[in-house]
Amino acid sequence: MTSHPAAAMADKKASKIHARRDQIVAAARQCFRQSGFHAAGMAEIARRSQLSVGQIYRYFVNKDAIIEEIVRRIVNNRIQILTLADDHAAQMAHELALRILAGDEATREDDRALMLEASAEATRNPKVAHILQEADARLFHQASAMLRQRYPQLSAEQIAARVELVAVLSEGTAFRAFTAQQASPEALNQLYRHLLQQLFPPA
Repeated sequence: MTSHPAAAMADKKASKIHARRDQIVAAARQCFRQSGFHAAGMAEIARRSQLSVGQIYRYFVNKDAIIEEIVRRIVNNRIQILTLADDHAAQMAHELALRILAGDEATREDDRALMLEASAEATRNPKVAHILQEADARLFHQASAMLRQRYPQLSAEQIAARVELVAVLSEGTAFRAFTAQQASPEALNQLYRHLLQQLFPPA
């Protein structure tokens, strides 16, 4: 059975739009990494994406919309890889001690830098601050749901406190990644493991 011509045409158009948005996002990531969210302009993004500024505006209404899409994709990736393995406390301790953060290995460092840059931009741009707040709420909701399923004996307040603490550890580690580590990974691993196993005992 052949597909309806109109449906095939719509699929082709949607694929083209998706590819063009990917092209713009990839160029914007490079520009923002090099110049920062505040300094990088649409003209710079257009040059790197080999498009005109007018073409970019067909797919994103402004620079904030591009930032929103970048943050959305990073958060979606983090949500997809959220898991609670049997040894998740030990695994988390190991990754924190080595400053290994969640994400695709190929883009992890750029994602970390871009999220830190977004945090800096949020201090002067209410729109970006709102984008980050929504992203954080999505991550919090997903992590809370996973903990609720794994540890049904915990109250909503206890779950919220644990998610908040892990977020502080993870985001603090991301910030500290650009400084020299003052303690050995082995010593940190022991401390993190002790703390996290108290918070997340075997179910």
